[in-house]
Amino acid sequence: MNIDGLLNRYFGGDFSLPTIEMFDEESIHAVYTDIVNTLKMQPDIELGVLQTLSYCFYEVLDNVLTHSKKHCGSVAMRYSPAKARIQIMVVDDGIGIRQSLAENDAYRNISEEEALAQCMLDKVTDGKGMGFGLYSTACLIRQAGIVLQLHSGNHVLISNGKEEWIKETEFWQGTLIYFELQANKEINPNQVLENRVDAASEFDDEFLDTEDIDNLW
Repeated sequence: MNIDGLLNRYFGGDFSLPTIEMFDEESIHAVYTDIVNTLKMQPDIELGVLQTLSYCFYEVLDNVLTHSKKHCGSVAMRYSPAKARIQIMVVDDGIGIRQSLAENDAYRNISEEEALAQCMLDKVTDGKGMGFGLYSTACLIRQAGIVLQLHSGNHVLISNGKEEWIKETEFWQGTLIYFELQANKEINPNQVLENRVDAASEFDDEFLDTEDIDNLW
């Protein structure tokens, strides 16, 4: 993967370099907790954003190992306090979204553009998952997002949280998801995720100890 080119495209500019890590089945949880803990140390990030992001972020990482037919992927994250902005990119060079969805007979003849649009919907899956990972991320973008880009093959889906469109672009072998969040937006994680997941409690159990919880009050 040409990570340098991707970093320049999505993280270029006069800002600090992002945190970059590779993950596989053995390291996914460690990479996940490392990045969430890095964000947790930033006092200006709203707890609701962090709780919702932590759920969606793991789902996106897990999608790589579940659907790409690759054993590893890469993640880059940067927080910009001056802009109250979180940037995250997760990328693999696997089979891509269209080919993955086509393993489900319901989507066997789907086009690349249709595959990008469909995979952001609820319960759309290749049969190996529940089809909630990208949909939950789309829900987060609608509530606290700046932009989301989902790039696979020759097409990219772009969403600003209100509108969504697909355009042709340079070829990417695999799947890339990039999104930016407003870190200072007050949101209720369980409402964002339609009360289907108790993301707040999951985050608190994983990342907050008793002292942390006491400091919130």
